[in-house]
Amino acid sequence: MTKPGKFLFLYSELAGYMLACMKLLAASKSVELYVVRWPVNKEAPFEFSFPDNIVVRQKEEFTLPKLKKFVAAIQPDVIYCSGWMDKDYVKICKQYRKSIPVITAFDNKWKGSLKQHIASMVSPFTIKKYFSHCFVPGEQQYKYALKLGFDKAHILPGLYAADVDFFYQQYLDNKESKRKKFPKRFIYVGRYYDFKGIQELWKAFVELQAESPSEWELWCFGTGDLTPLVHPKIKHFGFVQLEAQKKYIAQTGIIVLPSKFEPWAVVVHEYAAAGFPLLLSKEVGSISNFLREGENGFSFTGGNIPEIKRAMKKMMQLSDKSKNAMSDLSAELALKITPQKWVETIYSVYKK
Repeated sequence: MTKPGKFLFLYSELAGYMLACMKLLAASKSVELYVVRWPVNKEAPFEFSFPDNIVVRQKEEFTLPKLKKFVAAIQPDVIYCSGWMDKDYVKICKQYRKSIPVITAFDNKWKGSLKQHIASMVSPFTIKKYFSHCFVPGEQQYKYALKLGFDKAHILPGLYAADVDFFYQQYLDNKESKRKKFPKRFIYVGRYYDFKGIQELWKAFVELQAESPSEWELWCFGTGDLTPLVHPKIKHFGFVQLEAQKKYIAQTGIIVLPSKFEPWAVVVHEYAAAGFPLLLSKEVGSISNFLREGENGFSFTGGNIPEIKRAMKKMMQLSDKSKNAMSDLSAELALKITPQKWVETIYSVYKK
């Protein structure tokens, strides 16, 4: 019998979509899967359910010597590390770098800044010293990986995959009802922080309602340090767990992500899979994968209120037939990246 591969994930803040990928890896391949993770972020308090075939430990249980002992007992075949911000994780990676595949992951876009040029110059003595491979979500991150000195054979595409099975099922479940009456509700899903551009979104929507009152509403999901704007047509629901999102997906129609800074945004993939037309700022990293301008949504400059208003107004003026056609295209584009493809990508490192 073939010995199962042992995958060790050294993770910071685990998210539901990544756990969905890990579960599929553990279920579909002959592997043993171990996860060391940070505590749950209080602003994104995901409630996780771990299957018995994944061993999960809290990072706070370990000192560095104890973590080294834990990893040595596993004898991993592949190590995945979510970035290089955790110094203990990095020390583990350095220890195994020359003997097994050690993958880092990042979503920083290449912008050609002075800081990134310096990072590229020193990468052989820093990042490349710890990791043999890197896992990135899109074209701009791929370009940055090349700048850091990773060759194409050691750059893995498709880092982020939404739980497509769950969200695509919502598209199928709600397709007919939205054909009959498309919900006149925008939805925002994300943290309440300035860089997310949510204050500009609120202001744009309020101005639109003042200039031309309509039955359209804006529903917002998330938490953060900004005080929610009170308005009769804007509703706030806080952080909502995955299963509980079903009823809101059925009642809303257009997703808006107005970020002023956004390396990727898995939420775009999730709601595209659920069949939502998209209104995205040009800062959103996943825009090139999931938005076709004018075909399944519109883009605008993050933080630019007049542009946000124009994009929202264009969507409000479309017929239900046009919005449903956009829904179909969003759902189709979402299938370009799936957890199944994520599994095949990371497993290919082990097979080699």
